[in-house]
Amino acid sequence: MKKTLLLITACLIGMISQAQTETMPTIAVANPNVNGLTLKPESVAKMMRLETIKLKKYNVYDEFDMADVLKAKEEFRTNCYGQNCLIKLGTELKVDYIMCGSIDGLGNKIALTIKIVDVKNQTLYKSAVKEFDNQETEIQRMLEIVLYEMHGFTVDKVIADRLTFKNEPITSNNIGKINNSGPRIGGAALVGSLNEFATRPTSQGGLDIAPFVSMIGYQFEGQYVGTENFSALVEGIVNVSGLEQGKFLPSFTLMNGFRFGKNGWEFAFGPRLSIKHTSEGFFDETGEYGQQGRYFSRSDWNQYAMSTGTQLGQNYTFEENLDMRGSSKLSTSFVIAFGRTFRAGSLNVPVNLFYTSQKGGGFAGINVGFNVQKSKQPINKPAPQKGYY
Repeated sequence: MKKTLLLITACLIGMISQAQTETMPTIAVANPNVNGLTLKPESVAKMMRLETIKLKKYNVYDEFDMADVLKAKEEFRTNCYGQNCLIKLGTELKVDYIMCGSIDGLGNKIALTIKIVDVKNQTLYKSAVKEFDNQETEIQRMLEIVLYEMHGFTVDKVIADRLTFKNEPITSNNIGKINNSGPRIGGAALVGSLNEFATRPTSQGGLDIAPFVSMIGYQFEGQYVGTENFSALVEGIVNVSGLEQGKFLPSFTLMNGFRFGKNGWEFAFGPRLSIKHTSEGFFDETGEYGQQGRYFSRSDWNQYAMSTGTQLGQNYTFEENLDMRGSSKLSTSFVIAFGRTFRAGSLNVPVNLFYTSQKGGGFAGINVGFNVQKSKQPINKPAPQKGYY
C-alpha cells in the first residue's frame, strides 16, 4: 500500500512539474557581440543559457534546438544583434522570447548589455546595462548578476561588490608624473649641542664660527602620485653648508613629500646623511682644570695630566662629542619641512621652513629655490587593448 502511494505521489509531482514546464514561456539565446575579450561568442552564449535556466522562468532552447535554423540562414549566425534580426530568428525558432547581448572590454572595465525581445509583440521585453571590473574569468558571474537584477531576484552583495567597476578618482594628465629639479639656497641656525660645537675654538676641536650657516645645494624632485588636489613626491637634496665662513659641510637628504591643494602647500620628512667627526672627551664645566667650559679630548687630557701631574676627578667621564680633530663617521638626522610652492607659469618657487633633529641639537632654518617643469608623463597610461575574436 505504501509503495503504491509513493508511486502515485511521484507521478503527480512529475505531472505537475511537466505542466509547469510546459506553461513557462520559451526563450532562445543568440550569440552575443563580444569585443576586446578573448572569449568566443559561442562560449558566452552557453553561459547565458546556463544562467537563464537557473532563473526557472523559461524553457530555454539549447544550441541543438537552434542548429537547423542557424544553418539555414547566414544572417542568423553572424551579426544578428539588432531587434529586427532577433525577431526574425525568434519567429523561425517559434519561441516566445529571444535573448542577445553585448560584452565589451573597455580598458579597465567590462560593459555588459543584455536584452530580451518579445517575438510575438515585436517589442523589447527587458534590457539591462552594467559595468564590471575587468575580470574576464568571472564573465558567467557577471551574467548571473545582470539576469537576476533584470528579473527582480536578490543578488549576492559580496560577489556583486567584488565585481563592480570601481570608479576611481581621476588622475589629471596635466599633473601626472613631474620631474622638477632646481637649485636651493637658504640659511639655518645651529641649536643645542651644535651651537656649542659651532662656537667652540678650533684648538678644542670646534668650528669657531657664528652659529648660523648658509646653505646651497640642488634638489632632485620626482612626483609618483598626482591628482587635482594632491600629489606625493620623492625629493633628494645635495647640500653644502658654511661656505661663507670658510667651512665645507656636505650633506644629503632624502625626503617623502606631500603637496596639497592648488596653492601648493607642502609637508615633507625624511633622513639626512652627513659626515661628523668625534672624539671621546669631557667638558670642564666648573673650571677645575683651567678654563671653564673647555673641552678636553682624551688626547688633550693625557697631555694636560702629564704636564701637570693631575688626576681626573670622579665627577668627570669620557663621552663621545663632536670634535673636528677626531675620527670621521656617518651621521644621521631627521628632517621635517613645511612650506609652499609659488607658481608663475612653468616656474615653481618653493619656500620651506625646516628643522633637522639629531641627538642634542639640530638646524632650524629656511630654504628657498626655483625650478622649471622640465618634463612630465601622464600617470594613467592607457592599458594595452586585447585582440578581438
